[in-house]
Amino acid sequence: MFKFDKEQFVYEVAGRKCGGQPGEYPTALSGTIFYARHKIVEDERKGIFDKAAAEDLINKQAEMEDVTGNPAWVQVFGGTPEALTKYVDFVVEVWDGPVLLDSTSAEARMAAAKRATEAGYADQCIYNSINVSIEEPEYQTLVESDISASIVLCFDPMDPTVEGKINVLTNGGKTTDKGMLELAEKAGIDKLFIDTAVTPLGNGAGPAVRASFAVKALFGYPVGSGIHNIPSAWDWLREFRKKLREEGHRELAKEIRAVCDVGATLMQVCAAGDFVLYGPIDDAQVVFPAVAMIDATIAEAAKELGIEPVDFHPFKKLL
Repeated sequence: MFKFDKEQFVYEVAGRKCGGQPGEYPTALSGTIFYARHKIVEDERKGIFDKAAAEDLINKQAEMEDVTGNPAWVQVFGGTPEALTKYVDFVVEVWDGPVLLDSTSAEARMAAAKRATEAGYADQCIYNSINVSIEEPEYQTLVESDISASIVLCFDPMDPTVEGKINVLTNGGKTTDKGMLELAEKAGIDKLFIDTAVTPLGNGAGPAVRASFAVKALFGYPVGSGIHNIPSAWDWLREFRKKLREEGHRELAKEIRAVCDVGATLMQVCAAGDFVLYGPIDDAQVVFPAVAMIDATIAEAAKELGIEPVDFHPFKKLL
């Protein structure tokens, strides 16, 4: 356990705080809803879904926030502008906390940012994300929006090292001529959540985890990642689970996936993570207790370094 010399920023979005020294604030946990092949989605292009089931999942994550003290975020994914805007409109009706606007489509992200501004809930949103591939139309949409919080991705496809990730933030690295921190500032983003961009094992996963320490030490920004990318992209694990299913061990194959997902999440927490995009929101009741346990352990150790956990920390709520 350790304490950073650099002052650590703490940002509040929709009443949830994230950042600070290890052991000071609990880890924010973001579950994804309406992801690809999510069983509650009936038409992923038009954004038709089971509203009762969606609300139940959001409420279960909210209940885990209440129990553990770990701030909950809802990562809303949509593949089209129509779908994403419908999804986000629904989520903000049933949830008062942070909402991540996420899509593989720039047009969908742009539509969601415009809708958030027009509908007056931009202060509840975290844009996902500012990165080296953002193009001018999308960037201008973000500039013109009322959104002030964003994930900033420190990913350089030309350089997966820790140094490469830091360079992307400061000067654009080997891919672009502007640093992501400069882009964020000019877009009016004053709440930066740095995603270290975890890639598959053997292709930069290790440096991405190590970069968490470097980012906090150099800049003091809240840091985290979607570290569940490690097990989800692990070919060996995929084949091993397939073999188990073929042998009739379906439940074991399912449990192994869950264990590896949670294990990855805990690795990010131990690597000074302030937030984790932990994957399907369906897993909230497994992820929150595990992270709360690690947070409480870190907080207990941090007390010897003069760091006092906040009142809603798992260390104070669950002991």
